Amino acid sequence: MKNRILQTSPVPTMIPRLIVGLIFLSEGVQKFILPAIVGAGRFEKIGFVSPEFWAGFTGIFEIFCGILILLGVFTRLAVVPLLVVMGVAFIRTKIPVLVHKGFWAMAHEYRTDFALTLLLLFLLYFGGGRFSLDRKYFGGKP
Repeated sequence: MKNRILQTSPVPTMIPRLIVGLIFLSEGVQKFILPAIVGAGRFEKIGFVSPEFWAGFTGIFEIFCGILILLGVFTRLAVVPLLVVMGVAFIRTKIPVLVHKGFWAMAHEYRTDFALTLLLLFLLYFGGGRFSLDRKYFGGKP
């Protein structure tokens, strides 16, 4: 039943692709245009060694994978590095909040990351969907 709904309607996969793709594309670009706030400055603040390298590395993956997801090209493959980015972000930024401020403070700060991670898992499971370049060029199950 679930696969039949996803195969006949473009909406169930297009909306998550738009949300995930646009957010990661935007965040990746911001790492370069606002380096002190969300790029190297942020990476330095949370304790990364070589923050310029890691901010650029992460930004490039976010831009590239965000574009792939928006287009629906190699969707499942593009999700994997972004799940790693989300996992590292959780470990580096949310676990310290949990330890120092407690569960509810962490839950509040993690709400957007949590929703984005669930959307990534959705795309990993279902792929790019009916109106994706994956489906157009590779046919069959997207």
